[in-house]
Amino acid sequence: MRYLVTGAAGFVGSHLAEALQAAGHEVVGLDSFTDYYDPRLKEENAAALDVRRVDLAADALDFAGYDGVFHLAGQPGVRSFGDVFGLYVERNALASQRVFEAASRAGTRVVFSSSSSVYGEAERYPTPEDTPPRPVSPYGITKLACEHLAHAYARSFELDAVVLRYFNAYGPRQRPDMAFAALLSGPFTLFGDGGQSRSFTYVGDVVRATVLAMEAAPPGALYNVGGGEEATMNEAVALLERIAGRSFEIERAPAVPGDQRRTKADTTRIRQELGWEPEVGLEQGLRAQWEWASARLAHHEP
Repeated sequence: MRYLVTGAAGFVGSHLAEALQAAGHEVVGLDSFTDYYDPRLKEENAAALDVRRVDLAADALDFAGYDGVFHLAGQPGVRSFGDVFGLYVERNALASQRVFEAASRAGTRVVFSSSSSVYGEAERYPTPEDTPPRPVSPYGITKLACEHLAHAYARSFELDAVVLRYFNAYGPRQRPDMAFAALLSGPFTLFGDGGQSRSFTYVGDVVRATVLAMEAAPPGALYNVGGGEEATMNEAVALLERIAGRSFEIERAPAVPGDQRRTKADTTRIRQELGWEPEVGLEQGLRAQWEWASARLAHHEP
């Protein structure tokens, strides 16, 4: 099969592209190589892949000849209020609209990576897919807009689209601004009281769900992709310190506007329909991330 992966030099995208290659597929990656994600790390991620520099919101897109498109590119992060909002509209909503447009012209299936941020302060936990979305950040709002765009293109132009709502992916190559990656590079700013909890999902489990969605999900399907364990930030930090055998430098700061207090995925639907379930527990996943970060730090030391 010949697949296209947007965001292929990023965190989940690079893992996905590698997994597809290892399974014998031909993979072409697209990435804008923005400076939001550590440029050196992006170059490292892209080194063994066929990744082309493309601005999805502006450049011409032609998906003819591909068996499927994994659309993982986007502007991440809930700190999306204020002057940066335009970036979220451009790199999420506009870019996705153009991806869906190109895919519908080519008759190509799209698997789109949405986010648990669309739920906001959910009305119940664990949170199933039929929970009314109430995003509390511009990031979540633009991700929900992308979901609506996928539905609109499916209805009007027969786009074959599957939407996955990722819950707090972590692991090797995690964006430097994300909690565990920032903690390992230190000093780490912990926003809020640390009692906010997350449905942490190891990147390998995210990749398996994403590939399964391309191969087996019915058109128009929507699935949560969430870890089997829920932990507070305080608990996760303590676990990582135990794995590392040392304490980390932590600075406390007020909670960030738009940050959710809790996420916990109800994964009943994806378990029943695709047979997917998370396989990597939080301790095992954090150990893998710590080993990767330690090796990378040693490699880049002068």
